[in-house]
Amino acid sequence: MELAQKKVLVFGAGISGIGAAKLLLNAGAEVILFDGNTSVNPEEVRAKLPQGGRLEIVLGELPDRVLDVLDLAVLSPGVPTDLPQVNAIRAKQVRIWGEIELANACGRGDVLAITGTNGKTTTTSLLGAIMKAWKDEVYIVGNIGNPYTEAAPLMTEKAVTVAEISSFQLETIEGFAPRVSAILNITPDHLNRHHTMEEYIRVKELITKNQRPEDTCVLNYEDDILREFGSTLSVKVIYFSSLHTLKQGIYLEDENIVYQDEKDRTVLCSVKELNLPGRHNHENVMAASAMAIAYGVPVEVIRTVVRSFKAVEHRIEYVTEKHGVVYYNDSKGTNPDAAIKGIQAMDRPTLLIGGGYDKDSCYEEWIQAFDGKVKYLVLIGQTREKIAEAAKRCGFGNIILADTLEEAVQICADRAVSGDAVLLSPACASWGMFPNYEVRGRRFKELVNQLA
Repeated sequence: MELAQKKVLVFGAGISGIGAAKLLLNAGAEVILFDGNTSVNPEEVRAKLPQGGRLEIVLGELPDRVLDVLDLAVLSPGVPTDLPQVNAIRAKQVRIWGEIELANACGRGDVLAITGTNGKTTTTSLLGAIMKAWKDEVYIVGNIGNPYTEAAPLMTEKAVTVAEISSFQLETIEGFAPRVSAILNITPDHLNRHHTMEEYIRVKELITKNQRPEDTCVLNYEDDILREFGSTLSVKVIYFSSLHTLKQGIYLEDENIVYQDEKDRTVLCSVKELNLPGRHNHENVMAASAMAIAYGVPVEVIRTVVRSFKAVEHRIEYVTEKHGVVYYNDSKGTNPDAAIKGIQAMDRPTLLIGGGYDKDSCYEEWIQAFDGKVKYLVLIGQTREKIAEAAKRCGFGNIILADTLEEAVQICADRAVSGDAVLLSPACASWGMFPNYEVRGRRFKELVNQLA
């Protein structure tokens, strides 16, 4: 779609919306920036845009005069697609894109895209590191915190873009077609947005929608949904498995990560050589390695990078050790399944800090995964009573309610003894207490480092 002179509505004035507006302005589009929040400061928004922001800003209600002239609407990822304003845009038969579709339309080169409920950030970061060790022009973008729209204007035909893609971003793709895609796993999450598990699954699987037969999709063999999905695809499929030996694919055999193709068996590395603890991280390494192999990266390059790669911030991140107690920041554990992987990675008696914003999740499976490791469960946030009740139903009673993260950290420090671990792995989003999981994780690290 040619964007010059087109009237485009950007829905949302946050980081993604600003990135989309910049890209559209540079492409010569006539931009109208809309946000339902009337407290947004228009001058602060304009200051972030080129040429002082040559655009109209509309706050509060979306008037018909705007709807009547639109050629395109670009939604920020946080904007639900079933909002009345979005339905009004749809009723006018205006094309609706998301940030990913816009950036993909303006960018160049090849895209390697990763989605899934958990593990996206680690896998994206690792794959990005592998690609940077092999290619000169690499962009790591998307839900990882670097807007795809900001990188798109910089890309040449030689660019390789490694993109972390959320279900919110996949809802509005139209032509987005990665050379290599991956779906790491699918477990319940964001049901307050997608409403049903069936819809959440459908949206995640859209990452393969426009791939060609010569493209590749990497899937988790241990996920029943994805194993079945793989059998329906016309693209090349590579499975990874942490529990089964595969005739073709990448799998864990004893303590080795092995890649098996039609002819050869190659040992990539031993898990003892990795700086990423836990089986879920071994799966992330397998997924990133499979994507790199599918794209043609030499095995020796992959092997070198995975051996040196360290955990990303906020994902089972080692913070410090005080008085024999080890502290870990897993603020990225924003749903029960991610938090299960956090506790599974612990090899010490653990004092666990959980709780936060309620995304309509169920917590029983998380509690059951404690497996005797958790000494105390310290709960904060909107969900603390809900999680406490779930824990009691599961027979776990060592529960302490705290009003703040500061109080929770001090409670853990007071009760932990040498040989214990303290783990922030909330199983919930941060909203209501913190703007995002990064702020929550950094505050946790500050509090831990301030302990006597």
